[in-house]
Amino acid sequence: MANSPLRNSHSALNYLNEVGVLAAQIESEPVGSGNTKREQILQGAMQVFLKQGYAKTSMDRVAATAGVSKQTIYSHFQDKEGLFVALIERVTIRSFLSEFQNPFEGEPQTVLQRIAEKFLAKMDDQEYIAFFRLVIAESARFPELAQLYTRTVVQFGFRNLSAYFEAHPELKIADTEATARIFLGSLVAFVLAQEVLYGKQTMPMEKERLISSLINCVLCQA
Repeated sequence: MANSPLRNSHSALNYLNEVGVLAAQIESEPVGSGNTKREQILQGAMQVFLKQGYAKTSMDRVAATAGVSKQTIYSHFQDKEGLFVALIERVTIRSFLSEFQNPFEGEPQTVLQRIAEKFLAKMDDQEYIAFFRLVIAESARFPELAQLYTRTVVQFGFRNLSAYFEAHPELKIADTEATARIFLGSLVAFVLAQEVLYGKQTMPMEKERLISSLINCVLCQA
């Protein structure tokens, strides 16, 4: 697999870190049989990955579940790793941008509220939570999968929120990158603790309470 996206991350993943490029890509995608077939493959692949895990998932099984030929899968995705990259994009960034074309535009209070609410809404998306668990479960044997998730989701948010803070000097944030990591890292940790580690049974907290406190921590610096 000389052209594996895991081994050539610069060409396969850099575009995922630019919100404008990905947003434009989503808008330009035609609605047609090809796009429908791609979604059909992704839906089938999600079922197989969640049931079998990454290591045991085969393209034969994905093809059978999706109701397509292996050649059709390869015409849309380079290999299993490329298919997994597309799933990460589908359940995370693409979902976020499809609802908010310009999520990092607006007044600070509005932007932070919007980002936090959208991210924590994933707690009610059982497909996303199951996929999150899969990435964590497979990370020991396949650390590159966790790295893919970090690059396409966490790094995406860090870079864009940090850039937003830099564009708003009135917030008087001394370290924009660290503040972006604190804000988004707290959201990731909340989902992890409450849903993946089942903390909502042992140490529950309302999402609204966390969001309000996080926003106050950022804006009180101004």
